[in-house]
Amino acid sequence: MSEEFLCVRCSRVQLTCCQSCEIHPTAGDTERIAEHTGLTDFTEYRYPDDPVYLQHDDDPVWLAHVFRPDMTRRVLKRKENGDCMFLGNAGCVLPLEVRPLVCRIYPFQYNHTGLTGGLSDGCPTQLLQIGQTLLEALDMNQTDAERWHKQLYEEIVSGDPG
Repeated sequence: MSEEFLCVRCSRVQLTCCQSCEIHPTAGDTERIAEHTGLTDFTEYRYPDDPVYLQHDDDPVWLAHVFRPDMTRRVLKRKENGDCMFLGNAGCVLPLEVRPLVCRIYPFQYNHTGLTGGLSDGCPTQLLQIGQTLLEALDMNQTDAERWHKQLYEEIVSGDPG
């Protein structure tokens, strides 16, 4: 019997990142998503609901390029129940290379200098199999995360604010 994907198990015990995180898509992300889905009205500019999104003392590039002067920033719209509008019954409906870069990088922690070596504590590691790492369970690797991080900051710096 095959083990269920960690994100499926996570959704049974807590709100997932797709339900609790405020996702900032870059201008490049919005172009990729629009091209793939045919949608254009899937983002909005909003002040963070959670003040943690304003705490980027270690990342002046993020603060300077993601937030507009009124401290709003572009985020994916949410369904009435709070879920990301691209969250379906089986997870994200967007292919991996179309998803917002911040979603692809999660749960790696990072700032403008690179991946910081830590992982977010949002994933329920108590659901991992004995001896399994979080990255193994998510089928992620650092090489992809580093590539996506580089792309994220290139798009943040070259894109429009917010």
